[in-house]
Amino acid sequence: MCFLQSVLDRPHYGFTNDQGGFTRPTSKQLWREFLFRMNVLQDRRNWLTAFGWFMTFCFVPVFFLFFLKFFSWKLFAIGFVYSMVLMGTHGTVYLHRYGTHRAFKFSNRFWLQIARNLVIKVIPEEIYVVSHHVHHKYSEQAWDPYNVNGGWLYCFLSDANHQSIARNLSEMDYSRVVRMVEHTGVKPNTYAQYLRWGSVANPVRTVAHYLLNWTGNFAFFYWIGGLPLAVAIFGMAGVWAFGVRTFNYDGHGRGKDRRQDGIDFNRKDQSVNQIWPGYVAGEWHNNHHLYASSARSGFLPYQFDGAFEIIRLWSKFGIVSSYRDDRAEFMEKYYTPSLAKNALMSADSYIQCSVPESSQ
Repeated sequence: MCFLQSVLDRPHYGFTNDQGGFTRPTSKQLWREFLFRMNVLQDRRNWLTAFGWFMTFCFVPVFFLFFLKFFSWKLFAIGFVYSMVLMGTHGTVYLHRYGTHRAFKFSNRFWLQIARNLVIKVIPEEIYVVSHHVHHKYSEQAWDPYNVNGGWLYCFLSDANHQSIARNLSEMDYSRVVRMVEHTGVKPNTYAQYLRWGSVANPVRTVAHYLLNWTGNFAFFYWIGGLPLAVAIFGMAGVWAFGVRTFNYDGHGRGKDRRQDGIDFNRKDQSVNQIWPGYVAGEWHNNHHLYASSARSGFLPYQFDGAFEIIRLWSKFGIVSSYRDDRAEFMEKYYTPSLAKNALMSADSYIQCSVPESSQ
Protein backbone atom coordinates (compact mmCIF):
# COMPACT_ATOMS: atom_id res chain seq x y z
CA MET A 1 0.00 0.00 0.00
CA CYS A 2 1.45 3.35 -1.02
CA PHE A 3 1.94 6.23 1.41
CA LEU A 4 -1.15 8.24 0.46
CA GLN A 5 -3.37 5.16 0.83
CA SER A 6 -2.28 4.73 4.44
CA VAL A 7 -1.62 8.27 5.63
CA LEU A 8 -5.18 8.89 6.85
CA ASP A 9 -6.70 7.20 9.87
CA ARG A 10 -8.96 4.38 8.76
CA PRO A 11 -12.59 4.65 10.00
CA HIS A 12 -14.18 1.60 11.62
CA TYR A 13 -16.11 0.84 8.41
CA GLY A 14 -12.88 1.17 6.39
CA PHE A 15 -12.04 3.01 3.22
CA THR A 16 -12.18 -0.20 1.16
CA ASN A 17 -14.16 -3.43 1.32
CA ASP A 18 -12.70 -6.95 1.20
CA GLN A 19 -12.44 -6.73 -2.59
CA GLY A 20 -10.56 -3.44 -2.46
CA GLY A 21 -13.49 -1.39 -3.73
CA PHE A 22 -15.68 1.22 -2.07
CA THR A 23 -18.81 0.39 -0.11
CA ARG A 24 -20.97 3.30 0.95
CA PRO A 25 -21.44 3.26 4.75
CA THR A 26 -24.89 3.71 6.23
CA SER A 27 -25.95 6.88 8.01
CA LYS A 28 -25.86 4.94 11.29
CA GLN A 29 -22.25 3.93 10.68
CA LEU A 30 -21.28 7.49 9.81
CA TRP A 31 -22.86 8.96 12.94
CA ARG A 32 -21.37 6.25 15.12
CA GLU A 33 -17.92 7.03 13.72
CA PHE A 34 -18.50 10.74 14.24
CA LEU A 35 -19.44 10.24 17.89
CA PHE A 36 -16.33 8.13 18.43
CA ARG A 37 -14.17 10.86 16.89
CA MET A 38 -15.68 13.41 19.27
CA ASN A 39 -14.88 11.27 22.35
CA VAL A 40 -11.58 12.46 23.81
CA LEU A 41 -12.19 10.43 26.98
CA GLN A 42 -12.13 7.20 25.01
CA ASP A 43 -9.03 8.23 23.03
CA ARG A 44 -7.10 11.45 23.63
CA ARG A 45 -5.92 11.28 20.01
CA ASN A 46 -9.41 12.41 18.98
CA TRP A 47 -8.59 15.85 20.34
CA LEU A 48 -8.06 17.68 17.04
CA THR A 49 -11.31 16.64 15.37
CA ALA A 50 -13.25 17.19 18.60
CA PHE A 51 -11.68 20.62 19.04
CA GLY A 52 -12.40 21.59 15.44
CA TRP A 53 -16.08 20.73 15.77
CA PHE A 54 -16.30 22.34 19.22
CA MET A 55 -15.06 25.62 17.76
CA THR A 56 -17.52 25.30 14.89
CA PHE A 57 -20.41 24.81 17.30
CA CYS A 58 -19.25 27.92 19.18
CA PHE A 59 -20.57 29.92 16.22
CA VAL A 60 -24.12 28.64 16.77
CA PRO A 61 -25.13 30.72 19.85
CA VAL A 62 -23.53 33.80 18.28
CA PHE A 63 -25.54 33.21 15.11
CA PHE A 64 -28.82 33.14 17.07
CA LEU A 65 -27.74 36.12 19.18
CA PHE A 66 -27.27 38.13 16.01
CA PHE A 67 -30.70 37.28 14.63
CA LEU A 68 -32.52 37.69 17.93
CA LYS A 69 -30.89 40.89 19.19
CA PHE A 70 -28.76 42.69 16.62
CA PHE A 71 -30.26 41.83 13.25
CA SER A 72 -30.40 44.42 10.48
CA TRP A 73 -30.21 43.93 6.75
CA LYS A 74 -27.04 46.02 6.62
CA LEU A 75 -25.27 43.84 9.19
CA PHE A 76 -26.62 40.71 7.52
CA ALA A 77 -25.13 41.85 4.19
CA ILE A 78 -21.77 42.62 5.80
CA GLY A 79 -21.71 39.26 7.57
CA PHE A 80 -22.76 37.45 4.41
CA VAL A 81 -19.99 39.03 2.32
CA TYR A 82 -17.43 38.38 5.05
CA SER A 83 -18.32 34.70 5.39
CA MET A 84 -18.98 33.78 1.77
CA VAL A 85 -16.44 35.99 -0.02
CA LEU A 86 -13.64 36.84 2.43
CA MET A 87 -13.54 33.55 4.34
CA GLY A 88 -14.15 31.54 1.18
CA THR A 89 -11.42 33.35 -0.75
CA HIS A 90 -9.01 33.11 2.18
CA GLY A 91 -9.61 29.36 2.33
CA THR A 92 -8.79 29.11 -1.37
CA VAL A 93 -5.67 31.26 -1.09
CA TYR A 94 -4.17 29.99 2.15
CA LEU A 95 -5.40 26.44 2.75
CA HIS A 96 -5.91 25.33 -0.82
CA ARG A 97 -3.42 26.97 -3.17
CA TYR A 98 -0.67 27.65 -0.65
CA GLY A 99 -1.20 25.05 2.08
CA THR A 100 -1.84 22.02 -0.11
CA HIS A 101 -0.45 22.80 -3.53
CA ARG A 102 2.26 25.40 -2.82
CA ALA A 103 1.16 27.32 -5.90
CA PHE A 104 2.93 30.41 -4.58
CA LYS A 105 5.54 31.38 -1.99
CA PHE A 106 5.51 34.04 0.69
CA SER A 107 8.57 36.26 0.75
CA ASN A 108 9.06 35.58 4.47
CA ARG A 109 7.37 33.96 7.48
CA PHE A 110 6.07 37.30 8.77
CA TRP A 111 3.74 37.64 5.79
CA LEU A 112 2.81 33.98 6.11
CA GLN A 113 1.61 34.52 9.69
CA ILE A 114 -0.28 37.66 8.70
CA ALA A 115 -2.01 35.81 5.85
CA ARG A 116 -2.69 32.82 8.07
CA ASN A 117 -4.70 34.96 10.51
CA LEU A 118 -6.45 37.39 8.17
CA VAL A 119 -9.87 35.85 8.89
CA ILE A 120 -11.53 33.89 11.69
CA LYS A 121 -9.81 30.53 11.89
CA VAL A 122 -12.01 27.47 11.33
CA ILE A 123 -10.07 24.56 9.81
CA PRO A 124 -6.82 23.15 11.29
CA GLU A 125 -4.12 23.01 8.63
CA GLU A 126 -3.27 19.32 8.87
CA ILE A 127 -6.94 18.28 8.66
CA TYR A 128 -7.22 20.08 5.33
CA VAL A 129 -3.79 19.75 3.74
CA VAL A 130 -2.92 16.07 4.18
CA SER A 131 -6.35 14.78 3.24
CA HIS A 132 -6.52 17.05 0.22
CA HIS A 133 -3.41 15.46 -1.22
CA VAL A 134 -5.18 12.11 -0.93
CA HIS A 135 -8.32 13.54 -2.52
CA HIS A 136 -6.41 14.66 -5.61
CA LYS A 137 -4.58 11.37 -5.95
CA TYR A 138 -7.69 9.21 -5.55
CA SER A 139 -10.66 11.39 -6.49
CA GLU A 140 -13.90 9.40 -6.25
CA GLN A 141 -12.00 6.23 -5.40
CA ALA A 142 -12.19 4.31 -2.14
CA TRP A 143 -9.39 6.25 -0.41
CA ASP A 144 -10.84 9.66 -1.24
CA PRO A 145 -11.68 11.09 2.23
CA TYR A 146 -14.63 13.06 0.86
CA ASN A 147 -15.66 10.62 -1.82
CA VAL A 148 -18.79 12.00 -3.49
CA ASN A 149 -20.02 8.42 -3.99
CA GLY A 150 -20.38 8.16 -0.23
CA GLY A 151 -23.19 10.70 -0.29
CA TRP A 152 -23.82 14.08 1.30
CA LEU A 153 -23.41 12.97 4.91
CA TYR A 154 -20.18 11.11 4.09
CA CYS A 155 -18.71 14.38 2.79
CA PHE A 156 -20.20 16.58 5.52
CA LEU A 157 -18.68 14.52 8.35
CA SER A 158 -15.46 13.72 6.52
CA ASP A 159 -13.21 16.11 8.45
CA ALA A 160 -14.03 14.14 11.59
CA ASN A 161 -14.44 10.64 10.14
CA HIS A 162 -11.84 10.45 7.37
CA GLN A 163 -9.37 13.35 7.37
CA SER A 164 -7.25 12.80 10.49
CA ILE A 165 -3.77 11.46 9.93
CA ALA A 166 -3.14 7.81 10.79
CA ARG A 167 -2.14 7.09 14.37
CA ASN A 168 0.35 4.31 13.69
CA LEU A 169 2.74 6.02 11.28
CA SER A 170 6.39 5.06 11.36
CA GLU A 171 8.84 7.78 12.28
CA MET A 172 9.83 8.07 8.61
CA ASP A 173 6.23 8.40 7.42
CA TYR A 174 5.45 10.88 10.18
CA SER A 175 8.35 13.04 9.00
CA ARG A 176 6.81 12.96 5.50
CA VAL A 177 3.52 14.21 6.92
CA VAL A 178 5.33 16.98 8.79
CA ARG A 179 6.92 18.13 5.52
CA MET A 180 3.44 18.33 3.99
CA VAL A 181 2.29 20.75 6.70
CA GLU A 182 5.14 22.66 8.32
CA HIS A 183 5.38 25.34 5.58
CA THR A 184 1.94 26.59 6.71
CA GLY A 185 3.38 27.89 9.96
CA VAL A 186 2.36 24.97 12.17
CA LYS A 187 5.10 24.02 14.63
CA PRO A 188 4.97 20.20 14.56
CA ASN A 189 4.93 17.73 17.40
CA THR A 190 7.95 15.54 17.88
CA TYR A 191 7.45 11.90 16.97
CA ALA A 192 7.02 11.02 20.66
CA GLN A 193 4.39 13.75 21.01
CA TYR A 194 2.68 12.50 17.85
CA LEU A 195 2.38 9.00 19.34
CA ARG A 196 0.70 10.55 22.38
CA TRP A 197 -1.61 13.01 20.59
CA GLY A 198 -2.05 11.45 17.14
CA SER A 199 -1.46 14.70 15.30
CA VAL A 200 1.14 17.03 13.84
CA ALA A 201 -0.42 19.96 15.70
CA ASN A 202 0.27 20.36 19.39
CA PRO A 203 -2.86 20.81 21.57
CA VAL A 204 -1.53 23.69 23.67
CA ARG A 205 -0.19 25.65 20.70
CA THR A 206 -3.33 24.98 18.65
CA VAL A 207 -5.74 26.13 21.36
CA ALA A 208 -3.61 29.21 22.01
CA HIS A 209 -3.56 30.02 18.29
CA TYR A 210 -7.34 29.77 17.98
CA LEU A 211 -7.92 31.89 21.09
CA LEU A 212 -5.56 34.61 19.86
CA ASN A 213 -7.05 34.53 16.36
CA TRP A 214 -10.66 34.69 17.57
CA THR A 215 -9.93 37.30 20.23
CA GLY A 216 -7.97 39.49 17.82
CA ASN A 217 -10.62 39.31 15.11
CA PHE A 218 -13.49 39.94 17.52
CA ALA A 219 -11.65 42.91 19.06
CA PHE A 220 -10.99 44.38 15.62
CA PHE A 221 -14.63 44.16 14.54
CA TYR A 222 -15.76 45.51 17.92
CA TRP A 223 -13.37 48.44 17.49
CA ILE A 224 -14.64 49.41 14.04
CA GLY A 225 -18.34 48.69 14.54
CA GLY A 226 -19.17 47.79 18.12
CA LEU A 227 -20.74 44.63 19.47
CA PRO A 228 -23.46 44.37 16.77
CA LEU A 229 -20.88 44.19 13.97
CA ALA A 230 -18.66 41.70 15.82
CA VAL A 231 -21.63 39.44 16.60
CA ALA A 232 -22.94 39.71 13.02
CA ILE A 233 -19.62 38.69 11.48
CA PHE A 234 -18.93 35.84 13.91
CA GLY A 235 -22.50 34.61 13.61
CA MET A 236 -22.41 34.56 9.82
CA ALA A 237 -18.94 33.01 9.87
CA GLY A 238 -20.66 29.95 11.31
CA VAL A 239 -22.64 29.57 8.08
CA TRP A 240 -19.37 29.20 6.16
CA ALA A 241 -17.91 26.92 8.84
CA PHE A 242 -20.73 24.41 8.39
CA GLY A 243 -21.29 24.99 4.67
CA VAL A 244 -17.68 24.48 3.56
CA ARG A 245 -17.95 20.87 4.70
CA THR A 246 -20.35 20.18 1.83
CA PHE A 247 -18.31 21.82 -0.93
CA ASN A 248 -16.66 18.74 -2.42
CA TYR A 249 -20.01 16.95 -2.62
CA ASP A 250 -21.35 19.79 -4.76
CA GLY A 251 -18.02 20.34 -6.52
CA HIS A 252 -18.03 16.76 -7.80
CA GLY A 253 -21.53 16.80 -9.22
CA ARG A 254 -23.34 15.31 -6.20
CA GLY A 255 -22.47 11.85 -7.40
CA LYS A 256 -23.55 12.39 -11.01
CA ASP A 257 -21.60 13.38 -14.09
CA ARG A 258 -22.56 17.03 -14.52
CA ARG A 259 -19.53 18.07 -16.58
CA GLN A 260 -20.23 20.24 -19.62
CA ASP A 261 -18.34 20.20 -22.89
CA GLY A 262 -16.42 23.40 -23.46
CA ILE A 263 -16.49 24.26 -19.75
CA ASP A 264 -15.17 21.27 -17.83
CA PHE A 265 -12.06 20.01 -19.60
CA ASN A 266 -10.73 17.66 -16.91
CA ARG A 267 -12.18 14.21 -17.62
CA LYS A 268 -10.29 12.20 -15.00
CA ASP A 269 -12.96 12.81 -12.33
CA GLN A 270 -16.41 14.37 -12.00
CA SER A 271 -15.29 17.78 -10.69
CA VAL A 272 -17.20 20.69 -12.20
CA ASN A 273 -16.72 24.43 -12.59
CA GLN A 274 -19.50 26.21 -10.69
CA ILE A 275 -20.44 29.87 -10.93
CA TRP A 276 -21.09 30.50 -7.22
CA PRO A 277 -17.86 29.14 -5.66
CA GLY A 278 -15.97 30.42 -8.69
CA TYR A 279 -17.01 34.03 -8.29
CA VAL A 280 -17.16 34.25 -4.49
CA ALA A 281 -14.02 32.23 -3.70
CA GLY A 282 -12.05 31.76 -6.93
CA GLU A 283 -12.76 28.02 -6.82
CA TRP A 284 -13.19 26.82 -10.41
CA HIS A 285 -12.96 23.23 -9.32
CA ASN A 286 -12.66 21.34 -12.60
CA ASN A 287 -9.92 23.70 -13.74
CA HIS A 288 -8.21 23.25 -10.40
CA HIS A 289 -8.19 19.46 -10.73
CA LEU A 290 -6.68 19.89 -14.18
CA TYR A 291 -3.91 22.22 -12.92
CA ALA A 292 -3.78 21.67 -9.17
CA SER A 293 -0.52 23.59 -8.61
CA SER A 294 -1.63 26.73 -10.45
CA ALA A 295 -2.22 29.87 -8.40
CA ARG A 296 -4.94 30.71 -10.93
CA SER A 297 -7.90 28.43 -11.64
CA GLY A 298 -10.15 30.89 -13.44
CA PHE A 299 -8.97 30.19 -16.98
CA LEU A 300 -11.90 31.02 -19.26
CA PRO A 301 -12.68 34.67 -20.10
CA TYR A 302 -15.70 34.89 -17.80
CA GLN A 303 -14.11 33.00 -14.88
CA PHE A 304 -13.12 35.78 -12.51
CA ASP A 305 -10.64 34.45 -9.96
CA GLY A 306 -10.57 36.69 -6.89
CA ALA A 307 -8.16 34.40 -5.07
CA PHE A 308 -5.61 34.72 -7.87
CA GLU A 309 -6.06 38.50 -8.01
CA ILE A 310 -5.14 38.66 -4.31
CA ILE A 311 -2.04 36.51 -4.91
CA ARG A 312 -1.05 38.69 -7.87
CA LEU A 313 -1.60 41.86 -5.81
CA TRP A 314 0.51 40.46 -2.96
CA SER A 315 3.23 39.71 -5.50
CA LYS A 316 3.29 43.34 -6.60
CA PHE A 317 3.73 44.46 -2.99
CA GLY A 318 6.47 41.93 -2.29
CA ILE A 319 4.38 39.79 0.05
CA VAL A 320 4.50 36.88 -2.41
CA SER A 321 7.88 36.11 -3.93
CA SER A 322 6.68 33.85 -6.77
CA TYR A 323 3.59 32.08 -8.08
CA ARG A 324 2.62 29.65 -10.82
CA ASP A 325 0.04 30.48 -13.49
CA ASP A 326 -0.96 27.70 -15.92
CA ARG A 327 -3.59 29.65 -17.86
CA ALA A 328 -1.44 29.95 -21.01
CA GLU A 329 -0.86 26.20 -21.13
CA PHE A 330 -4.56 25.53 -20.53
CA MET A 331 -5.55 27.83 -23.39
CA GLU A 332 -3.06 26.23 -25.77
CA LYS A 333 -3.66 22.63 -24.80
CA TYR A 334 -7.41 22.58 -24.14
CA TYR A 335 -9.40 25.73 -24.92
CA THR A 336 -8.02 26.73 -28.34
CA PRO A 337 -8.28 23.17 -29.77
CA SER A 338 -11.84 23.03 -28.41
CA LEU A 339 -12.77 26.25 -30.22
CA ALA A 340 -11.20 24.96 -33.43
CA LYS A 341 -13.07 21.67 -33.12
CA ASN A 342 -16.39 23.43 -32.52
CA ALA A 343 -15.78 25.75 -35.49
CA LEU A 344 -15.04 22.78 -37.73
CA MET A 345 -18.18 20.96 -36.58
CA SER A 346 -20.26 24.09 -37.18
CA ALA A 347 -18.79 24.48 -40.67
CA ASP A 348 -19.52 20.83 -41.52
CA SER A 349 -23.06 21.19 -40.24
CA TYR A 350 -23.57 24.37 -42.28
CA ILE A 351 -22.28 22.71 -45.47
CA GLN A 352 -24.53 19.70 -45.00
CA CYS A 353 -27.56 21.91 -44.44
CA SER A 354 -26.69 24.11 -47.45
CA VAL A 355 -26.43 21.32 -50.04
CA PRO A 356 -29.59 21.33 -52.27
CA GLU A 357 -31.76 18.25 -51.92
CA SER A 358 -31.44 17.44 -55.64
CA SER A 359 -27.64 17.24 -55.44
CA GLN A 360 -27.61 14.83 -52.52
